Amino acid sequence: MNNPNLLSPSVLAFVGDAVYGLYVRTYLANINRPSGELHKSSVKLVNATAQAKAFHLIEPLLTEKELSVFKRGRNFHTGNTPKNSTGGEYHLATGLETLFGFLYLSGENDRAKMLFDIIWKKEMDTLV
Repeated sequence: MNNPNLLSPSVLAFVGDAVYGLYVRTYLANINRPSGELHKSSVKLVNATAQAKAFHLIEPLLTEKELSVFKRGRNFHTGNTPKNSTGGEYHLATGLETLFGFLYLSGENDRAKMLFDIIWKKEMDTLV
């Protein structure tokens, strides 16, 4: 793998979107509900508005390096127009995905899981 520090924010966000979505789906699988319900729950958690909220939950815990990676993603101009969120939420979500992509590609899976655990504990309240 190339050095994740050298990858563009769009590539990191591309990977991070998949990583974040996999965390959500893996954690939802433990709820053991019909797949249609799981999908609806996944959609509630993997969107720009929810991911912007998720970022605010973990922001105080981020290291200087992690915050720097997040900001690279947040400030990256994708050219996409958000459908059901504000532009600000969309940029925060892109930053969060960039962070998760960076952590994954850096082999920092324990750190990514720890951050996601914090998000998950808060988001469970909205699903139950």
